[in-house]
Amino acid sequence: MQDHFLAAILANHSNRVILDRWNALALPDAWLVAGCLFQTVWNLQAGRAPEADIKDYDLFYFDADDLSEAAERNVQARVDNMLADLGVQIEASNQARVHLWYESYFGHSCEALRSTCDGIDRFLIPATCVGVRPGSIYAPNGLAMLYEGVLTMNPLTPHRDLFERKAASYRARWPWLRLE
Repeated sequence: MQDHFLAAILANHSNRVILDRWNALALPDAWLVAGCLFQTVWNLQAGRAPEADIKDYDLFYFDADDLSEAAERNVQARVDNMLADLGVQIEASNQARVHLWYESYFGHSCEALRSTCDGIDRFLIPATCVGVRPGSIYAPNGLAMLYEGVLTMNPLTPHRDLFERKAASYRARWPWLRLE
C-alpha cells in the first residue's frame, strides 16, 4: 500500500517538485505533511485532478534551538523563494513552537512537541496523520483508513469542535468519506 500511496502523491506536480528539491530546503527533521498528501489521494479516488482544491502544502520541521516567530518567518521566506515557481501556497511550520500559539489559534491547549512526527501524530483525524520525505513515509495509523475514507476523532487530540468542522469540510469536497 505504501508504494501505491507514494505513486498517488507524486501524481501531484507540486508534491513531486517539493520532494525533488528536498535537500536544498535543508530543514531539520522535516516532513511534507497533511492535505497535500491525503487530499491528493482522495482527489484521485474521486476521479479529480490530483491538485484540485488543495489549499496549501505544509512543510513541518523541528528546530528547538530557535523558537522565535522571526526564525520561523525567515524559514518561510527561504521556502517561498525556493518554491515560488510552483504558484501554490506553502506553509513551513516549526513544530517545536506549536505549543506557543496553538491555544490562541485553536482554543485548546497543546503540550510541547518532541519532534515533527509528534506533530503529525496529533492531526485531528487519524486517517490524515501522514508525512513523506525522500525515502520515507510516516503513517502512524497506517494507510487503510485514508484509502477507506474513514474519519474518526484522534484520541491524542480529542477536540470535538475542531474535528466536526474539519470532517464537515472534507465531506463537502469528498461526500463519500464516512464518519465513524
